[in-house]
Amino acid sequence: MTHSDTPGHSETSGPDAISGDGVGRPTPITAASVTQRPSGMPIHKYGPYEAVDIPDRTWPDNRITVAPRWLSTDLRDGNQALIDPMSPARKREMFDLLVRMGYKEIEVGFPSSGQTDFDFVRSIIEEGAIPEDVTISVLTQAREELIERTVESLRGAHKATVHLYNATAPTFRRVVFRGTREQVKQIAVDGTRLVVEYADKILGGDTVFGYQYSPEIFTDTELDFALEVCEGVMDVWQPEEGREIILNLPATVERSTPSTHADRFEWMSRHLSRREHICLSVHPHNDRGTAVAAAELAIMAGADRIEGCLFGQGERTGNVDLVTLGMNLFSQGVDPQIDFSQIDEIRRTAEYCNQMEIHPRHPYAGDLVYTAFSGSHQDAIKKGFEALEASAAEQGKTVDEIEWAVPYLPIDPKDVGRSYEAVIRVNSQSGKGGIAYVLKNDHNLDLPRRMQIEFSKTIQAKTDAEGGEVTPGQIWAAFQDEYLPTEDNRWGRISLRSAQTSTTSEGTDALTVEAVVDGAGTVLTGTGNGPLAAFFDALAAIDVDVRLLDYSEHTLSEGAASQAAAYIECAIDGQVLWGVGIDANIVRASLKAVVSAVNRARR
Repeated sequence: MTHSDTPGHSETSGPDAISGDGVGRPTPITAASVTQRPSGMPIHKYGPYEAVDIPDRTWPDNRITVAPRWLSTDLRDGNQALIDPMSPARKREMFDLLVRMGYKEIEVGFPSSGQTDFDFVRSIIEEGAIPEDVTISVLTQAREELIERTVESLRGAHKATVHLYNATAPTFRRVVFRGTREQVKQIAVDGTRLVVEYADKILGGDTVFGYQYSPEIFTDTELDFALEVCEGVMDVWQPEEGREIILNLPATVERSTPSTHADRFEWMSRHLSRREHICLSVHPHNDRGTAVAAAELAIMAGADRIEGCLFGQGERTGNVDLVTLGMNLFSQGVDPQIDFSQIDEIRRTAEYCNQMEIHPRHPYAGDLVYTAFSGSHQDAIKKGFEALEASAAEQGKTVDEIEWAVPYLPIDPKDVGRSYEAVIRVNSQSGKGGIAYVLKNDHNLDLPRRMQIEFSKTIQAKTDAEGGEVTPGQIWAAFQDEYLPTEDNRWGRISLRSAQTSTTSEGTDALTVEAVVDGAGTVLTGTGNGPLAAFFDALAAIDVDVRLLDYSEHTLSEGAASQAAAYIECAIDGQVLWGVGIDANIVRASLKAVVSAVNRARR
């Protein structure tokens, strides 16, 4: 055994060495000692995803600095995944919401799938519901009768896109179509030709017409074949200046890590001809739970547009979430060019249209996403708000004019229409910071630190005894019960009625207090260097021994009718207690704070 292998030996020596028993002993938890066991699950049924040979990939060095083009497919992909598909009224509500939010490309249905979708497309065209700067899109399979019906639904539209798809993945070629690669490619080529023919035949010159093609389940399709099919489609459409084609590469089923997904997009973006006339579109689903990351990395890898749904609605685990994507950009100082400023209205409308609730932990929109229960988190948030206000004041600006920097809050909740009331909520895991925040935010009471600790014990006892969350109303009721007797809930030995101060011939303060002591009216008098010292002297006459330890005060509001709050820490007959007083007169507020502490000592 070498010297360095000797148990208990520390390689650190000299003045910086740490001494003491056990220093340098082997740690009981190591990689070797934590050995997970085989799951027993049938992993032999599944294989790894295919990597992309692209050693000179560039996307990891890119950053998203401008918003991509967005397409909402809530009315098509989202709607087809609902247990109860949207009624025409709910569809219209969703369409109007998307327009208000600022989406300029909206997939409005699958009109060849049934009369309901066809009629909805006709209704928004005939009723003039589509702004001139909004392009509607409709989906179709590559069969002639379906293409004709689809194009027919667009008569009179100002701007419209037909979106044609066919499955190109090996499993579909082998199991569903039982066709060769060339036969599957021909489906896409023939379908594209039919779209062009029927658009020329049915749509008038007033319709600005566009075309989109998707090799369905791009994530399972061989890259060289996906490229071959897309090139064949473009040979028919002939994209050029002023004649764009949208090539949508869908992760119909999410199969790989977001990084591999990005590699596939960079590979396609490099190899597609006529790239400058292509809008490369990404359409992730969330089967692996990484659709947002897959979309963002695809944009870094060359994609131009993202298709998805509000709050991740869609088949199985859902389409990529357009709200999270847009708000992620916003949180990085990039304008998403979509208005999320009334996030709760957006959420309520989506819940009504989809008849599905948004999870309370859903990013940016859930009921609890700006809420802290943990005591350490609450304390950090409270201090963050205070630091932000101080920084703004130093710069002569408002809080909204400086960079947001509050711990645990990636964005200012106010920017999406939330208030600060729900930022801190109190339960058994909460600490003094959260309780103090509620009192300051709701009642303008800025408790001294030691008083925060004292009152937090009262709330902790309540949550330990009753369990669950303590609401701001319950915190305020507990605070009043502990420090501020009300007319409806009076308690304590002393009740202050009035107080008058004067100056003695010796220059000290004389105080006369009218009070109720032990149920009887009493006049207390005392002198001292200041009203508080005089009051302590007066209290000695009724055998109350009070010594001042700490004092602070502040106004509760501005203006002539404002009130002041006083906080006093006292040593009373061997106990250390805080008292609180609120009054329009700061002297009376201070005297009330002393009475609050004295009454608590005898409670």
